[in-house]
Formats: sequence, C-alpha cells, structure tokens
Amino acid sequence: MSLEASTLYKLIVLYMLDKVDFPLTINQLSEFIIGKEYTNYFTLQQVIHELSESGLITVNTIGTASYYQINNQGKETLGFFSNKISAPIIEELDAFLTENNYKFKSESAIMSDYYKSTNGDYIVHCQIKEDSSPLIELNLSVSSQKIAEHMCMNWKNVSEDIYSYIIRQLN
Repeated sequence: MSLEASTLYKLIVLYMLDKVDFPLTINQLSEFIIGKEYTNYFTLQQVIHELSESGLITVNTIGTASYYQINNQGKETLGFFSNKISAPIIEELDAFLTENNYKFKSESAIMSDYYKSTNGDYIVHCQIKEDSSPLIELNLSVSSQKIAEHMCMNWKNVSEDIYSYIIRQLN
C-alpha cells in the first residue's frame, strides 16, 4: 500500500466519521470503502488502527463490536487535508452517507453485550440510544454464557417492542 493510498483511505474514514453524528462500526465503514473497491478489509483494519493510534479517532468497544468516532484532533487534521479527497469521491461519499444515514444510525443506536459477574452469572447489558443519550438501558442476570449470547443476538430484533411495552406499562 503506497503512502498516498494509505493517506486517502485515512481521509475517507475521517470524512465519513465527520459527516455523521453517531459512531460507525467497521462494517459500516467497509460498506463504502470495500464496497466501492478502494481497498480490502485488512488494509482498512490497518488504516483504522493507525488512526486510533495517532489519536485522530476514538474507539468504544461494546461486547464484540467496536464503534468509531472522529475526535477534535481528527477534525482538525481533516480540515487541513480534506482537499486531498477528489470531488468525485466526495460526491460518492455524500451520496452513500445520505442513502445509509438512517440505517447506520439505527444500527449504532441499538447495542448489547454481556460479561461474567463476580458471582458466576452473566450480566446482559442491552441499550437503545438516541443522539448519544440512552433511551433505555436494561441489565439482566442469566445463568449461562449461551443464554447471554442468544439474548444479545436477539436484542436488535426485539428492542423496539420491549421499549414500547415498557413505556405503555409505565404510563
């Protein structure tokens, strides 16, 4: 990977993170960068690692998912070098982000993970966020890792129903 290509990939990632008001996952970033055949998954992983190591993005890992956000240093760097991204790429990025904004925001708003508690049970942590503020957070104690994994996988599918049910019951 040439230095110029690596710089372009970093700028694309910074641009994407700057244009949304919520964190993005590696899958969401790769949907554009790999989908448009700019580079491959391994190069993208290296680019994200380098951006994180250099302090241009922040990474928040929840369970097995990592969420990436641009920070002030990243915004400043993008401001200096954004002219290195060609107009056609900017147009592609803007169209892609506009088309996928709602889907990405929804995906980033519903999270779940689990951990083993000190008493040997597993705590399943489920959350729905809106504009970085939690709408609901739910912690459930379960007896096995298998149950915890299953509940985390199901949370995205049932979270809206559970939230609606709780609101109805409390009103």
